[in-house]
Amino acid sequence: MVTKGVKADVKTDDVVATLGEVTAARGMDALTARLEALQSLLAGDLAEVEEALGVVGLEGDTPAHRSARHLLALGGKRLRPICVALAAHVGTGFNEAAKTFAVAVEMIHNATLLHDDVVDLGDRRRGADTARVVYGNAASIFGGDFLLADALCRVQAAGVDGVLPHMLKTVKELVTAETLQLAARGKVRSSTSDYFRIAQGKTASLFRWAMFAGARAGGVGLRECEALEAYGGMLGLAFQIVDDVLDYAGDPDATGKDLLTDLREGKMTYPLLLAVERDPGLAVALEANCRGDEVSVTPEIARRIGRVMSEGGVVPECLTLATRMCRDAAKSLEILPSSPARSALEDVALATPLRRK
Repeated sequence: MVTKGVKADVKTDDVVATLGEVTAARGMDALTARLEALQSLLAGDLAEVEEALGVVGLEGDTPAHRSARHLLALGGKRLRPICVALAAHVGTGFNEAAKTFAVAVEMIHNATLLHDDVVDLGDRRRGADTARVVYGNAASIFGGDFLLADALCRVQAAGVDGVLPHMLKTVKELVTAETLQLAARGKVRSSTSDYFRIAQGKTASLFRWAMFAGARAGGVGLRECEALEAYGGMLGLAFQIVDDVLDYAGDPDATGKDLLTDLREGKMTYPLLLAVERDPGLAVALEANCRGDEVSVTPEIARRIGRVMSEGGVVPECLTLATRMCRDAAKSLEILPSSPARSALEDVALATPLRRK
């Protein structure tokens, strides 16, 4: 999607449209119709967000600015800004503060990706060369720093009570989770509790903040804010589990990254932890192929993992858990009055386990 007035070649995956295509293919006509209505509800809001994102970093032309613009121009699902917008619509609607928070949450998400690609030595992101490949590791790091600092300044300038302190706490959670993940890299015998601690801090925390910030911008009451935060936390965890499943069962052309990328980077994700439970000998094989923090994925190991994922029912089990979390997310909204925004949030939760990119 390219919005008139955007100064950079920004494109998005249009996650709502993608989910609609999946539900239509599965004959889920009622949900497809509701997702189409959601597109209409958010069209103006997201166009404003895209326009604002399109000019981020244009005030400078350093390698850091170019790295930031490079990643933002590759687009993304924009699910976190969608959360901000829908939470605002639970209240008085999408206003200037909500737009600021939607832009800020996407900037912070992209800042973490710029840093991740350096830590993980990632070469591809969203189907293109990463910023570190194009501009270098230092530029990618400084690009992430720039996005983070700019986002915090924007949140502060919005002046909505409680939102900046909540963001600072969220950034601390993000950094802590990243360091936990770094410490766990290459440790084949990790635990599911470790996995969920990392996922809570690395992914769910930013979804929680998006819901909180949007709700505060829309003037939503405290009790309703807490319900929306709970929704964001559960949706974030489910989103991460589906993301991890796609590393083993996704289409690289759709996801924009090669299969087994997480494993090569030494990350023990939930599907792999379940696979090791099903086939204890797999842990021995993986440990034999560890190279420091990374894992050398031989064709034999790839086939063995694929077999366990398929015959051991790992993928269905992961998606079942993600579905249950999304249902819990929708259930947390029961205290909210009926509204198009609440219905839209419920529909996003129902469709999230179905995504394939």
